[in-house]
Amino acid sequence: MKRITRLAALLPFIMVAAACGTSDDGASSEAVETTVAETPSETTESAPETTAPAADSEVVEEPDAEVADDPVEEEEMVYPSAIISLSPTATEMLYAVGAGDQVLAVDDFSNFPAETADKMPGVSGYDPNVEAIIGLGPDLILTDGTNPDFLEALDRAGIAHWEGPAAVTVDDTFAQILELGAATGHAEEAEALVDELTADLDALLERIATLPELETPLTFYHELDSTYYSVTSETFIGSTYTSLGLRNIADLVEEESYGYPQLSAEFILDKDPDIIFLACTIYCGETPESVAARPGWDALSAVAAGHVVPLNDDNASRWCPRIIEHMSAVVDSVEAVVNANGAQ
Repeated sequence: MKRITRLAALLPFIMVAAACGTSDDGASSEAVETTVAETPSETTESAPETTAPAADSEVVEEPDAEVADDPVEEEEMVYPSAIISLSPTATEMLYAVGAGDQVLAVDDFSNFPAETADKMPGVSGYDPNVEAIIGLGPDLILTDGTNPDFLEALDRAGIAHWEGPAAVTVDDTFAQILELGAATGHAEEAEALVDELTADLDALLERIATLPELETPLTFYHELDSTYYSVTSETFIGSTYTSLGLRNIADLVEEESYGYPQLSAEFILDKDPDIIFLACTIYCGETPESVAARPGWDALSAVAAGHVVPLNDDNASRWCPRIIEHMSAVVDSVEAVVNANGAQ
């Protein structure tokens, strides 16, 4: 997927209003021009003749006329106040940095925080209606950058837009938070949030580092739905597990899957992962009990030991600030497995 330039392309669209008005002494704010003595257009008959200086005489150069400095006018950045977010991840970032009051509307998948429900006009992020969206009067539109035709339509309409493509690492999440903070006038809040998230992440990594070392790394299966679709470590969410030292059984699938292979029950039973993470509990209704009821799954180590972990679907699928909550749930699960093995 072609990565679309985000902040660099956005900033020229943000209006800059110069602070107009006059200076304290009532002078015009326009630059003060240097005054040059006028020379009469016609020379009178009685005008004295001029003589050239002697060759050995010293020519004294007159100092240049002093030019008054142009008054420096402070520029005030006018930030967007009617934002439409067509990306649930971007919506969460906006509210996290304090730009919620600048949000005009969100798409039908933006469900966090709860107050976003009041800003859902039925706009689709997957199949956006250009005319309907433009008709809402936005001054900035946020997307994930996967619909080039829509972006071209926004360009033709002269509407600024920002693209936040799917993150590859947690650092990408932090970078997008900072970009949106700067673009909406909340740079300081964004920096503070990233500092807080970074500290939380460092604490999670420290918890993992201080666990007793196992003979072999723990393995896991991340279930996207009950048809056994999963993620590899090439995906954003898969990379979060890798950063915590876990091994992904989906990485063992040989055929091309673009990061989202569909496993089989036989494959999962054969690999017998130490932990099973359910990422479709809200939308699919999967539970540890429903997993245990699958034919043969009660024999899996994760099921037998009670290490089937229900996750928040959104936290486990978005590269939003709540990704740290997802990683915290993973660390809790790892600690539970390690402690259980140590007690045996």
